This record gives sequence, structure tokens and C-alpha cells, in this order.
Amino acid sequence: MFDPLFGAPEIPIDKLWTVEQGAPNLILWAVPIMILLTAIEMVVTYIQEKPYYDKWETLGSVLVGLGSLVVGAGVKLGLLYGVVWLYNLLPWRMALQWWTLVPCYLIFDFFSYWAHRVSHEQRFWWATHIVHHSGEYYNLSVSFRLSWIQNLKIIFFVPVALMGFHPIVFFTVSQLAVLFQFWVHTEYIKKLPRWIEFIFATPSNHRVHHGSQEKYIDKNFGATFIFWDRIFDTYEPEDERPIYGITTNIEQKANPIHINFHELTDIIRDVRKAKGLREKWFYVFGSPIKVAEKKQQMARQFSVEPEQVV
Repeated sequence: MFDPLFGAPEIPIDKLWTVEQGAPNLILWAVPIMILLTAIEMVVTYIQEKPYYDKWETLGSVLVGLGSLVVGAGVKLGLLYGVVWLYNLLPWRMALQWWTLVPCYLIFDFFSYWAHRVSHEQRFWWATHIVHHSGEYYNLSVSFRLSWIQNLKIIFFVPVALMGFHPIVFFTVSQLAVLFQFWVHTEYIKKLPRWIEFIFATPSNHRVHHGSQEKYIDKNFGATFIFWDRIFDTYEPEDERPIYGITTNIEQKANPIHINFHELTDIIRDVRKAKGLREKWFYVFGSPIKVAEKKQQMARQFSVEPEQVV
């Protein structure tokens, strides 16, 4: 008997344009609205004399965001081809049914949690994410700070593609997941009703994630849903105002090249100086916290700055 959901026909590679046209370009449509809301927040901040924006850091965020849009457009065809290719391999291909957005979004968010968590726990992946955390002010423009090499993390979402969701559903969900994270980057929305804070990654929950205090580091990884953090014991409530930024803040706050690649430069330098394969591996895939602790320990031992040692 024919299953109306599974066993959908293959998508011919020469018909990729049908997928591209069928998946609404939500991010491109949303950019003007995001810019407008950010501008409104900046004006309100200025009028109220709130310390929520820094002009050079905001410029850096905007330049990083523009570069991210360009890179995203450049790799779009390759990602589209890869997802369609996987889809065609699967005998359990799902037909295009819009209600499948719901299970796809939930599953996608589960893998987002783990992709995000690994991006904090392994230095190589941290280099694809540190861009987002390098801002010392928390505002809507921080949502623009997306690494130019973040598309490497598509590998974490291959299991979602292998479940057979239609490519249009997959790409629509991926865009919705990105757009959800825009509104949480603000100081103006305080804690929401308890049931919302329990389920969703709200501004309060996400402010904790951007905090550099010890108790806030590596907490609240959830992109849309915060209950993943509650399940996997990485949840921390906002009970004191976060201090934003990374443990060693960058100096070139408006330079998008430096913002994007300073961590990769440090990794390359550390690997060159490291002795032995094990130590080189540690400086690439070790915990960023443990790498920093080792550098600080050696700096105290040799009475030099941490960046001067490995």
C-alpha cells in the first residue's frame, strides 16, 4: 500500500532550483527587520544612556554579519547539493509535508544543543564559535556575530538530514532556528513567566550563556529549547548580572578579520611550538579552558605573558 509520507520520489540534481525556490529565504527577508529593530534598540539605549552598546564593537558586529551573509550565499549551492544527494540515497524519503516542520525542528534543536556544546568543549570547534562570544556588550547586534567558518558545523546536522526530511523542510527549519536566536540577544527583555523560562532559551537564559563568570561558563547551550540543558545538567539560572565577553577579550574590536580568525591563528601558533603529536592534538582539540589553564600555569612558571608560551 502506498505511504503518502515515506518513499517520496528522488529530486533530480538538475532540478535543484525547485528546492531553492521552494525553501523561502527567511533570513534574507528578515534582515531589514533585524536591522530596524537593532537601530531602534541603539536609539533607545542612547536616549536612556544605558551601557549596552560600544560603537567600535557594534561596527565589528555589523561587518562580521555582512561577511557571514556573503559566505552563506557562497556555500548555499554546495550545502543544497549535499542535502539533496543524501535525501536521494534514502529509501525512507519523506514527502514535502509542512507539518513535518515540527518534529524536524525539535530534532534539529537537539543536535544544535550538542553542536553548540562541542563548540565550547573542543578548541577547534570553539574557533568556529568564539566570534559570537567575543562581544563585551550584550545587544541585538551580537546576533550578527556569526563566524565565517561556522558552516563547518553542518557535519553535526547530517543525522537530521539522514532521517529523510524533505530538503525544503530541512532548510526552512535551519533558517527558523537561526532567526529565533535574534531576539534573545538583548538586555531589555527581563525574565519571562516561569513556564516560558522552563521551556525556551529566553534572553535571560541566553545572557547566562554569554557570561564570563566561572559559574556561567559552558552553561545554557540550548538554541530554541532550554530543556535540553535541564536534561543534560548544563542549566544555570540568571541570578546575577553577567559579565560579557571571553576570558581574555580581544583588542581589535572593529576588525572583522581579527574577530573571525584570531583563535585559529593562536591554534596554529600553539601547534607549531608544541612538542610531540599528543601535545599538538591537545592544542587543537583539547578543552579551551584546559588550554588556557595550561598557558597560565606555564606563564607563572616562566614569568611571561600566557600568549608567549605553549
